[in-house]
Amino acid sequence: MFGKNKIAWICLVILAAAIKILSFFPGAVERYYTMGFYPFIARLQRILFGWLPFSIGDILYGVIIIWLIIALIRLVNRLVKRQVNGPWLLGRLRGTAFVCLLIYVLFNGLWGLNYDRPGIADQLRLNVQPYSTEELTDLLRCVTVRLNDLDSAARLTRPPLAHAGTVFKGAVQSYTDLSAHDTRFTYAAPSIKSSLFYYIDNYLGFGGYYNPFTGEAQVNTADPVFSQPYTTCHEMAHQLGYAKENEANFVGYLAARSSSDKSFQYSVYFDLYLYAARELYLLDSNLVRPFREQLKPGIRRDYRELQAFNRKFENPFEPIVRRLYGNYLKANHQPQGIKTYNEVIAWLIAYAKKNGWEAI
Repeated sequence: MFGKNKIAWICLVILAAAIKILSFFPGAVERYYTMGFYPFIARLQRILFGWLPFSIGDILYGVIIIWLIIALIRLVNRLVKRQVNGPWLLGRLRGTAFVCLLIYVLFNGLWGLNYDRPGIADQLRLNVQPYSTEELTDLLRCVTVRLNDLDSAARLTRPPLAHAGTVFKGAVQSYTDLSAHDTRFTYAAPSIKSSLFYYIDNYLGFGGYYNPFTGEAQVNTADPVFSQPYTTCHEMAHQLGYAKENEANFVGYLAARSSSDKSFQYSVYFDLYLYAARELYLLDSNLVRPFREQLKPGIRRDYRELQAFNRKFENPFEPIVRRLYGNYLKANHQPQGIKTYNEVIAWLIAYAKKNGWEAI
């Protein structure tokens, strides 16, 4: 038994070292991992779990949480009974280290190395730079016009979005439409699920997440229906290997914008309006007011609905969770933490500089 454990330790250490060394070479990551190994393993995951009508990843996380609670209770019980000694504690620490090393290898091997790739800016030859207040104002102006133009038509196609299956099928079609112009965004073997923990997600402020261990895109289908199409496209971008949140936001934008469904287009421009308006408000709050006043009444109602939804689930734990998640993002080459999501603005401006504002 010791021999087998020793071999397992050696294998994990070698794999972890290889992953770490590879991460220092973004070009190699892109060529050998993102464009080589990852598409195969990601598609295999989606084939294995995509047909299931429920999230196997959520069940896996639930089992782990229950196991951790039981382990904690047993530890407390041992401490109370004074049954904790040096050899027992050393054995538990060794086991914990082994599990952490295994998770590191699985996480990065199955998906996490995508954090180290050059990314979408390199693919699309975008020169992403700090933007000026004038450029941000131009973007907000463009997005406001798009949003107002889509409002009426989007409401006609919105009712079917109350069914999660309709949203998911529409998101897959969005990527099909996008990949017709750029095969790099081809999406096969769908694996998109409604989060089983949507009620908890509401309190933690999560609209969706990607499970790297099962390859499933999880969507909080309790969120306001007009926000779900863009969220779904965002999580699918993670499945395609765009790990960083600004990149997933931008790829999700490209997909949702490509949809023939006006409610999908509305969803992405509604979110982009919020991002751009928030950033401009921080630079000069007076510049935002004219754009807010230009919004059609229906859009303002959606904004109030979103605000009411968020207020309903406000709690003292959400800031803590957001801080922890922000630290996770920082640890994975996203120094702005939670604000990384807002960085899609810089990508959009770079895209407009290259292709013209009409391309937005």
